[in-house]
Amino acid sequence: MKFYNSVGPNPRVVKMFMAEKGLDIPRVEVNLMAGENRQAPYMSKNPAGQMPALELDDGVVLCEILPICEYLDEIRPTPPLIGSNAEERGITRMWMRRIDLNVCEPMANGFRFAEGLRLFESRIHVIPQAADDLKAIAREKLSWLDGLMAGRQWVVGDRFTLADILLFVFVEFGAQVGQPLDPANKNIVAWKERVAARPSAAVQ
Repeated sequence: MKFYNSVGPNPRVVKMFMAEKGLDIPRVEVNLMAGENRQAPYMSKNPAGQMPALELDDGVVLCEILPICEYLDEIRPTPPLIGSNAEERGITRMWMRRIDLNVCEPMANGFRFAEGLRLFESRIHVIPQAADDLKAIAREKLSWLDGLMAGRQWVVGDRFTLADILLFVFVEFGAQVGQPLDPANKNIVAWKERVAARPSAAVQ
């Protein structure tokens, strides 16, 4: 297998997942800052031009965080980071969807349409006038999530999962691009400290 890697939160999610699994997959570095992800030969691997991608030994290329991590979870089931049965997997996917749509997407687009505008304006459809509102949505949903996580060790309860990895990486990303976590979100602050203590959190 080959892992097409670059800077950015999405590749880091998969790298942290792999670290939790003890997987060491050869990497192909793609220079996102120079736009290599939007050019040949990478576009032949992922026509969407997004990072990261995982090329399997038979040449099949998987893109998007969830499919890549689900594949890796199946070929290396221990420790289970999505779930060990249908119910656990369903719960993890539910929380992944909540975090992705409510926090990650508005946070990332708030960055792309503001601080990252010069980098992204020639690559995607940008909406600069929406940036502040998108950032506000991410903040509001983090506060909503903070309430849901009261009394929980991890996002889904007592299991550390891909949902924790996704949220952790994007909370750290937000802090780097002018969207720091509100310290009033005490449940998430305490949770973040627990995740940061894991060896996989050192992966960049």
